[in-house]
Amino acid sequence: MSQAHQAQAASHGSVKSYLAGFVLSVILTAIPFWMVMSGALPRADAAIGIVVFAIVQILVHLKFFLHLDFTKEGRINTLSFIFTALIIVMLVGLSIWIISSADALMMR
Repeated sequence: MSQAHQAQAASHGSVKSYLAGFVLSVILTAIPFWMVMSGALPRADAAIGIVVFAIVQILVHLKFFLHLDFTKEGRINTLSFIFTALIIVMLVGLSIWIISSADALMMR
């Protein structure tokens, strides 16, 4: 096996890391589901909990499935992802702002 192929294989996750990511994803989905279905928390607290678990689940997916990290080899991919996410958030956010401002001005 060539050295380049070994380096590429090492950058991908192992079965153990994929299973850990899968188990964490299932847990991070089951807890908010339980919070909503049991009615144990008030609506506002449940909504905050869902958002927190969603953010943690996004981080789990980025780490275990997309293999984004800040090691020397993965830094460029992570920075590219962050830049792309920033552009998308700005594009969607500013579009909503422009549309709502135009709607407010036209409805007067």
